[in-house]
Amino acid sequence: MPLRLPDRLPAIELLKKENIFVMDDSRAHIQDIRPLKIVILNLMPLKITTETDLIRLLSNTPLQIEISFMKLKSHTPRNTPVEHMMMFYRDFEAMRNERYDGMIITGAPVESYDYEDVTYWPEMKEIFAWARTHVTSTLYICWAAQAGLYFHYGIPKYPLAKKMFGIFPQRPLVPQLPIFRGFDDVFQMPHSRHSELHRDDILSCPQLTLIADSADCGVSMVMARGGREFYITGHLEYAPNTLDTEYRRDKGIRDDVELPLHYYRNDNPDNPPVVTWRAHANLLYSNWINYYVYQETPFDINLIR
Repeated sequence: MPLRLPDRLPAIELLKKENIFVMDDSRAHIQDIRPLKIVILNLMPLKITTETDLIRLLSNTPLQIEISFMKLKSHTPRNTPVEHMMMFYRDFEAMRNERYDGMIITGAPVESYDYEDVTYWPEMKEIFAWARTHVTSTLYICWAAQAGLYFHYGIPKYPLAKKMFGIFPQRPLVPQLPIFRGFDDVFQMPHSRHSELHRDDILSCPQLTLIADSADCGVSMVMARGGREFYITGHLEYAPNTLDTEYRRDKGIRDDVELPLHYYRNDNPDNPPVVTWRAHANLLYSNWINYYVYQETPFDINLIR
């Protein structure tokens, strides 16, 4: 699909090498099409890596999509060049009067903190509330999924005895939903987290629908407001080497690092990972864009409420 991206975004050249069609602003301006507007609030430390991972998945539909990147005024990232942030990201404050067809809010490395102790929690609460009236459908990923469920519905998170780390089978619980169109009875999802949601808390909230879970890693997908909100506790967007990078980064530094499960061939870190989640990742993002964004958003974006 033609992805409309800011000129000179590093992901453009990276994805062209993967034979993924992307379009910079210069070319997009000559096309008389109203693109879908997707905003990404990227809270991950390695911004460029996460940008590329998400754009790769958003590239798999025939629709033109215009990507914007949001940042927090109350937090300065330490692992991404200031020049990159200034060129491609805007503060929420500068975007609060705009409307978007879709939004993605990523995970963040703050799971060990209570929400109220996260320095940028007040701004996150503003954004969560804003998304309800300015975005047609929002994907909350990993920490953002837990934080969004806590803010909107009071669902608590629970610390895990050890990190949930690896690739785990998931089962769609409402397979007739459009988000699962084309899915198999079981799909794989990477997880990398230190806390979890409890199934009973989700089921006891009438506004929430548990739509996918796992016998190995628990709650994996929750839907609310008829698909205007999706909460995903794992990382379908992860590239093949992401868990390997995390494992080798933390090994020898932390005393709780274990081999990611069901990931390396023969469970041997000297072997390459076995990629088992990519097809369903592409399908889920395509279904979200088509059925919950494109089919639901008004042509006049100012009518989003």
